[in-house]
Order: sequence, then structure tokens, then C-alpha cells
Amino acid sequence: MVTLDERPQLIDALSALRDRVAAVRLPLPLPDTPRARQTRAELLAQLDDYLVPRLKDPDAPLLAVVGGSTGAGKSTLVNSLVGRRVSESGVLRPTTRTPVLVCHPEDHHWFAGMRVLPQLTRVWLPQADGDHPVDEPAPEDNALRVETAASLPRGLALLDAPDIDSLVVENRLLASELICAADIWVMVTTASRYADAVPWHLLRTAKEYDATLVTVLDRVPHQVIGEVSRQYEALLDKAGLGDVPRFTIPELPESAGGGSGLLPDSAVAALRDWLAHSAQDPAARQQAADRTASGVIDSLDARLPELAGAVAAQYATAVRLGGVVEAAYGEQGKRVRKELGRGAVLAGDARTRWRGYPRDSTADELLDALAESLAALLHCAVSAAEERVRDTWRREPASEALGPPRTGADREVAERIGVEVRRWRRVLEELAEEEVRDVERPSGPRAARTAAPEPDTVAALLAASLLGGRRARAAGERLAELLGAHTALRLRDRGGELVLSCVDRVLHAERDRRLAPLDALDVTPEPQAELIAALSVLQKEK
Repeated sequence: MVTLDERPQLIDALSALRDRVAAVRLPLPLPDTPRARQTRAELLAQLDDYLVPRLKDPDAPLLAVVGGSTGAGKSTLVNSLVGRRVSESGVLRPTTRTPVLVCHPEDHHWFAGMRVLPQLTRVWLPQADGDHPVDEPAPEDNALRVETAASLPRGLALLDAPDIDSLVVENRLLASELICAADIWVMVTTASRYADAVPWHLLRTAKEYDATLVTVLDRVPHQVIGEVSRQYEALLDKAGLGDVPRFTIPELPESAGGGSGLLPDSAVAALRDWLAHSAQDPAARQQAADRTASGVIDSLDARLPELAGAVAAQYATAVRLGGVVEAAYGEQGKRVRKELGRGAVLAGDARTRWRGYPRDSTADELLDALAESLAALLHCAVSAAEERVRDTWRREPASEALGPPRTGADREVAERIGVEVRRWRRVLEELAEEEVRDVERPSGPRAARTAAPEPDTVAALLAASLLGGRRARAAGERLAELLGAHTALRLRDRGGELVLSCVDRVLHAERDRRLAPLDALDVTPEPQAELIAALSVLQKEK
């Protein structure tokens, strides 16, 4: 068991562990993601709001958080323990919205600052007179109301938490977070709801953490108080919680929040005495704080590997989703190269223009037709890749986090491909101009009879020879006649690199666009290793 003395190394290990937990990201909706996200939130709450503050200030007052289901009577119970109305109670649900913390005036400084629950801003109300408190203001987001009451013993603070099963999601999350900040968990249920799943989830969680726990069975009708108490005790025994202190409060007119909203002192005296003893008796106080702290720290041995496993599953899924995209575009890249090799671009209008060149088609018209056909081939490849991604991702629920795959036929894709193909054509034309300019001409009388080839003619023939396969073999032969065999071969090599570069730019750009949402999630394997390493350091310091 951890003893709450000065342990700088343990505090440092917990602080480092806290940073590793905070760095965990679980963006993909896997089956275990909701549980992992809850585990992460609970770990952060316990480390920030309880473990580190408690180890740094072992003499701080014990914090008893009163939690439970809607309508369990938590606020009435807190008011009755304090002896005046500090938390609003009533028949409207949920009643408790802004959580209320009550402590002795001399303990106020422990909770006025951000030592515990640092994410909640502190609000104070003017002191009420008698049994008529100041009306509770509109609830504030991320706020904690701090009250003082001399009727509470020094060294003890009570926190009235929102309903753990509130219809308001924010209330449920806050309630769970507040319970994680407790030295003592006070679980309140009723005669009509003591077998419900919600209170038992809290009880089992407290047992899992080996937290200092006390249960209150509230609003029990007098005529069945013995029977209900026995049944509740049997359930606790069966769950391994038979040694948990139990208190029973009968159903009273005050339970409904009428009148002063305070239960008779006799109804809560036993619980008040137990809490006071836990806070004021040195041995009991040490046992309560040490047990909860040790229980939480020991629970990390199982909870952190579970969280690390969830991180690993996220990364494995991200790799699998990315692999689908890589494979789809890689396959289409190979197919496009194969199609280029067999001259698939020389089809349709491009083939017609080639057959009519140069008698019925100009060099520009041939280039236009070839460029359009190349763009169509690339667009078809992108569409096929996207279809494969879409079909595969449809069977991967985690892909919902990345948005729907594109259809591949949208206008933006076509425009981007068009830009790249026009860029390829422009560079090809510049290459043709360069070769025509540098080609050697015969000197003497022959030079006058040999005209230099036109750059657009060279560009059109080069494009046809690169994209037309065997059906455009004549284009290569004509280039050799115009430029010489060596120059024509060099030009075709350079032109072939330009075509493949264009294909790669198009497919890689569309692949990267499809991967961008996945990359933006930044799912990496490092947090898993860092969690395990931080846990190993903590285990050495325990």
C-alpha cells in the first residue's frame, strides 16, 4: 500500500505518466474505442484531480464525493449532513447542475485554488441566512460552487455531484470526473433503484480501484426497511462488497425536498459520525486516504496496458486503412503503365486524328486529342482506385471517421488531372523546341534544300510515338528521319520520363488526397510504447 508521505520520485513518475495518457488519441471508432476513451478520461481525472494533488498535499482535507442516480436524494443528504441548505434539491430532474463543494471555513483555502479539479472555475454565493439560501444562479459551464459550513468537521469536505445517469451528457461526464477526485466515495441509491445497473457500475468501479467506499440506501419505506436492507446486503456480499459500510435512511416527508429540505438529525447522524471519524481520527484518516490512493495506483497495472492495447489497435487499423489506399492506387499505376505500353491512349478521337495526320489533322489537333485521351485514361484509373477504396472501406466501420470516399468522377478530380496533363504537354513542347533548336544541320548547298522541322510537328510525333504503342510506330520512324536516329532516341527517352512523371504526379496526388484525412488523425505507434515505459517507471517507484 502506498503511504502518503513525501515521495518526489513517485510524484514525478505519476506526472510523466499523466502526460503520456494525455497524449493518447483515439479518433477511429473501433469497438473498444468508447471504453478506451472513458478509461483515458478517468485516468486523467484521477491523476489531475486526486492522485498527484493528494501525494503533494497529504495533509489536505479528505474529499467525500456524494454520487448516485437521478432522484436518489444526494442534495438532500448533503444539506442534512451540513445542517443547512447549500445545494438545491427538489422534484425537478436533474436538480444538481453546478456541483457544490462544502468544507469547514478554516479549510477553505484548500479548495479555493486549483489544487484539485483545476479545470473547474470557482464561484461563490453570498452567505444565506437560516434555512433560506440565496437562489441558485443559472448553472455555469465548468464551474464549482464552494461553500463553507462550520458544522462540518475540519479535515472533511463534501461534494454534491450531478446525477451519474443525467439526461444531460455534460452532467454525466462531470459526475464521473468528480467521483474520480474523491478520497471517499459515497454512493447513494434508493429502495426502488438499488438493483439498477448505474449504481452497481459505480460500486464495481470502486471495488476495482479498491477505493474507500460507503453506501447509502435512501428513501426506504418503513414497512419494508428490513426486507430491502437484507436484499441490498445480500447483493453487496455477492459482489464482494460485504465489508463496505452501509447506511439506511427511511422514507420521510423531507426526502421529497419539501419544507426546509433537511432530514431529521437522527436519520443522518450515523453517516455523519462515520465521515467525521474518518477525517479526524489519524489512523482512520490515514487508512482512508492510503487505501484509495493505493487502489488507484494499483489499478493502473491493468488499465494502462488496456489503454495501450487500444492505441495499438488504432494504429493497426490506420495502417490497414492506409494500405487499402496505397494498394488501390499502386495497382492502378501498374495498369496505366501497361495500357501506355500497348498504346491504349491512341483510341477514339486520338486514333482518328493520328490516321488523318498530317493531311486532315494538324499537329495541334493531334496533340489535343492525345492529351484528352491520356487525361481520360488517368481519370479512369483514379475512379477505379476510389471504387476499390470505397468498397473495402465500406466493410471497415473505422473509416467513418475519414469521411466518404470520393466517387472519382467529380469535376474537381477531372480539373486536377487536366492541369497535370496540360503541364505535361507544355513541357513536351518545350522539349521539342529545344531539340529542334539544337539539332545539327548539313552545311553547304544541301543546307538550303533541307528545312528544319517545325517544333509542333516534332512534339506531335513524339507524343504519338510515346502514347500510341505499335500502332504509332511510324511516328518514331518519322522522328528519326527529321532529327536523326540518335537524337530521336534520346528525345523519346526524355519524353518517356515526362509521361511517367505525369502519371505518378496524378496518381500520387489523388492517393495523398485520399490519405490526408487519415494522416490528419496522426495515429502513430509511439504512444503505446510511451505508456508502457511510463508504467514501468511508476512500478519501480511504488
